[in-house]
Amino acid sequence: MGAFFETIPESLIKWTLAQKIFWVSTAPLSGKGHVNVSPKGGQAFGIPDTKTFWYLDMTGSGNETISHLLEPGNGRVTILFNAFEGPPRILRFWGKGRVLESGSPEFDDIVERENIEIIPGVRSVIVVDIHQVGTSCGYSVPIYDFKEFRTTLNDFFRRKEDKFLAGNEKESMDRYWALKNAWSIDGLPGMKRGLEAGRVYAIEPVKKMVGPFAPKKGVGLSMRNGFMVEHFVIIVLTLLLAIMLATHPALQHQAQTRIRDVMMQVKAVPDALPSSVRFRD
Repeated sequence: MGAFFETIPESLIKWTLAQKIFWVSTAPLSGKGHVNVSPKGGQAFGIPDTKTFWYLDMTGSGNETISHLLEPGNGRVTILFNAFEGPPRILRFWGKGRVLESGSPEFDDIVERENIEIIPGVRSVIVVDIHQVGTSCGYSVPIYDFKEFRTTLNDFFRRKEDKFLAGNEKESMDRYWALKNAWSIDGLPGMKRGLEAGRVYAIEPVKKMVGPFAPKKGVGLSMRNGFMVEHFVIIVLTLLLAIMLATHPALQHQAQTRIRDVMMQVKAVPDALPSSVRFRD
């Protein structure tokens, strides 16, 4: 039955490395954001030590994991394996994730150290610093026979690279990342290279959600986190207090000084402040 460990038991490492698929789960800090679960197929993953797990992150149409791991104060991630053949088993790694983006020194370092094969379409290596490992029964998980790995994604990006190398600039990975991997569905920033390419080439990212839960144009969780309603309330209360103090003759000079200070702080608020509550000269 269930058991918990602070590190990966040596007895589970061989079993883990033999698996053909695993799942990655992350979520934004905001309760208004969306929890993400991504399946990962293939054997491009590794366990350098009993507290670390990494996997090769291929480019896809979304980038929720990257955005959640990069969100300040976040980084939470769960990796799940389960047995589809042999004795039943579920294995989870809980930890904090790091995004080693393609082209960065950290990416180059782990690729060399772990002898990772890089193929067209790779965008990063995700590293999980594990603080808890858990096993559970898996008695209700069906039994499946593995047939083969799909090559569709690899073939797609290999053709894309061939077109780019032949001179078609529009087939560059940076342009693709700007289009589909620069922002999460909740409006959190994603790949740094995607964001930069979006600015350089003026690429409008694809719309990823529809309906009332879709972030408004230019207003996602990242902007809400940058300037929250609570911040505006604090500013208003501070102004009211300063005005009340100004009505007392003995404190008038101090109050006027305080009001000037507050107004300077308000003007320094980023452009994320809604236009309806911006202060003007």
